[in-house]
Amino acid sequence: MKALCWHGQGDIRCDSVDDPAIEDDRDVIIKVTSCAICGSDLHLMNGYMPTMESSDVLGHETMDEVVEVGKGYSEFKVGDRVVVPFNMACGECYFCQRELFSLCGRSNRNADKAIEMGQTHTHRYLEPLLQKVVEGEIDPTFVITHSASLEDGPELYKSFRDKEDGCIKVVMRP
Repeated sequence: MKALCWHGQGDIRCDSVDDPAIEDDRDVIIKVTSCAICGSDLHLMNGYMPTMESSDVLGHETMDEVVEVGKGYSEFKVGDRVVVPFNMACGECYFCQRELFSLCGRSNRNADKAIEMGQTHTHRYLEPLLQKVVEGEIDPTFVITHSASLEDGPELYKSFRDKEDGCIKVVMRP
């Protein structure tokens, strides 16, 4: 499959990478149908994450279709449409059980820093907001300033960073 990969500070490329595989019974594999460039991606692009390694895959604000489900996971089924917000959460730890999803103790190794940063707990609001989109009460496309293919991603990362041509939100499709 194609993915945008980090190869060093400022070096983003559209590469061919291995397809994902179920590694844990709770895994779900999704087929990305569109992906946004997020402000936090710039921290990665600019080399501010010391654990990044060459060829790490970028992208974490996606719209997707479920294509495979692990044996231990029952909430989703193949064919379901899903949205992956910018912050990940397990749904089971101390913080997730209190709807403090951006502080997830399993998926956010920097939970203490998240408290200081005051990140939003998007999982709490995602379902009702998506319902409003589906019902036509909200049209989120007004925020999209640039739309392109994944292959255009490396240049769009720079446009997003530099706010060239009024670039505020980029959406890419494979």
